[in-house]
Amino acid sequence: MIGEEILFEGRPARAFVVPAGPVNLVFVASERGLLGCGAIDPGALQRFGYPAARVRPTTGPSVRTVDDLLDGEVTEANEAARILGVTVGMTGRAALARII
Repeated sequence: MIGEEILFEGRPARAFVVPAGPVNLVFVASERGLLGCGAIDPGALQRFGYPAARVRPTTGPSVRTVDDLLDGEVTEANEAARILGVTVGMTGRAALARII
């Protein structure tokens, strides 16, 4: 697992890339919310009131890096994330700006 502290628009978060066989699980999390690849389940996190959104890649077959995540497109956002302004179709970068 590769995890690193990042600053995104001046706010702290942790970015993770977890190799899982032929794919990577990629997500960025903070105390306020989470943006993740297709393996992340925003609905499950909604049960805890934790804002979360799922992203699909806009290039290539899967999200493999944090840059892929930020350049991707939101395909699902739970209610807590939607309250923060996350909408389906926005970029991962735009969603992360609202979530963290």
